[in-house]
Amino acid sequence: MNDPNDDRKAAQQIPLEVVGLVPAAGMATRLQPFPCSKEVFPVGFTVDEKSGLPRPKVAAQYLLEKFRVAGITKAFMVIKAGKWDIPNYFREGDVIGLSLAYLVIAGSLGPPDTLDRAYPFIEQKRVAFGFPDILFGPDDAYARLIQRQEDTGADVVLGLHLIEDPRVWDMADCDEGGRVRDLVMKPASTTLTHGWCCAVWTPRFSAFLHEFLRADDTKQNMSRLANRANDPSGDLAVGVVLQAALKGGLVVQSVKFPGERYLDIGTPENLLKAVRGLDNQ
Repeated sequence: MNDPNDDRKAAQQIPLEVVGLVPAAGMATRLQPFPCSKEVFPVGFTVDEKSGLPRPKVAAQYLLEKFRVAGITKAFMVIKAGKWDIPNYFREGDVIGLSLAYLVIAGSLGPPDTLDRAYPFIEQKRVAFGFPDILFGPDDAYARLIQRQEDTGADVVLGLHLIEDPRVWDMADCDEGGRVRDLVMKPASTTLTHGWCCAVWTPRFSAFLHEFLRADDTKQNMSRLANRANDPSGDLAVGVVLQAALKGGLVVQSVKFPGERYLDIGTPENLLKAVRGLDNQ
């Protein structure tokens, strides 16, 4: 007879499913007036597989395609009420080969709060996270982050790029093995060279984020935690939660992407670069 313990052990060894999670509830305040949600603003072209003709490629498509390259089949997009052009464009996800679901919210304290609205759907899954308005390489970024998470058992794995201007980025202090010791938010001066723009995390970090937002200490210090020094819009930033997770003992690992470029299209000057094709990934 089969030993039931063998079945339980086998189940424990099966890696948890990875799902994509995309915060898309912002209002692109740095770009206003703007004709549409920035997630569906065309910033490049792709070739249609059926017709062979070029067609516009919108901002968020770059991120969603990276999910697909990593073997991810499902993703959640959390949108603000009124941003109906996002589901109208991507629909159920067939345009990029993913199954997409949308969570609609009235408002948010910032990206961490937006992400946490999906907690009932992702609490028992690993999460591949990315900002839909940041273009970056390589195409297999999430595949590499997932592999590092499985190799190390880390609670979070950050994808790191060589940053040109640390004053506008969250910079990572790592040891020789890639473990993140500290995260420094947009420092005025630093010797750190790499910052993060994508991540994979486990249910432990999702639970930490969920509890962090509800903690009395967080509520009492929200004016200090959510400010323009950490986020251009003055919202609560994901980096703030990552800092707290490090202090709370969660293990954060990293993968560097040498030679790969990145571009935050949330500013007019960077959007112009993207539209001109100078930095598209």
